[in-house]
Amino acid sequence: MSRWLIALLFVSVTAHAAPADSRDDDLNQLLVNRSLISQLREARHHMAERTSDFVKEARQSVAARTSDLVVTAMGFIGVPYRRGGNNAETGFDCSGFVRAIYSETLGKMLPRRADQQASATEKIDKNELKPGDLVFFNTMRRAFSHVGIYVGDGNFIHAPRTGAQVRVESMQSDYWLRRFDGARRVQGTDGLDAATAALAAQLQLPGAQLQ
Repeated sequence: MSRWLIALLFVSVTAHAAPADSRDDDLNQLLVNRSLISQLREARHHMAERTSDFVKEARQSVAARTSDLVVTAMGFIGVPYRRGGNNAETGFDCSGFVRAIYSETLGKMLPRRADQQASATEKIDKNELKPGDLVFFNTMRRAFSHVGIYVGDGNFIHAPRTGAQVRVESMQSDYWLRRFDGARRVQGTDGLDAATAALAAQLQLPGAQLQ
């Protein structure tokens, strides 16, 4: 496309540089210029359409990858908690669970500890939360001592504590409301299709809480 535009511009410049010998030449030149302008406008229109399609595809790709992340996380519901655990075979702790999900689905290697994950990601307001974002809680009398993945409709999935399993809980319960410590976004995960958020909203949430 760029070579074609350069060729058209070259013809246009050459035409302007040529001396006009008659009115017929002037008329012909006018027609040529109008034709070139028309073709250039058409080319610009096609380029704008292609750029719009590219942006649209990129946004859809991000949404699809974030949806995969949440669906993958849901697949680990029931895996037992294990302090220092990094995989489904041996169990997860909270930050090990988050790290494993992001590595497996998006190829993003987050730091190991919850507080490090908070420092390495973008701070967002609670009302900006979208599925795939990280939510942090103060459960050990220190900031960012617990982390989970937001799944939509006020719910998050996490590995709670020793003796418990990976599960989905509501952030609106008194326990989690009192301990909420902030939200973060991992670069490149903005957006999720409504179907996955609806799926999360329909889950039966257990009443047990982290103690």
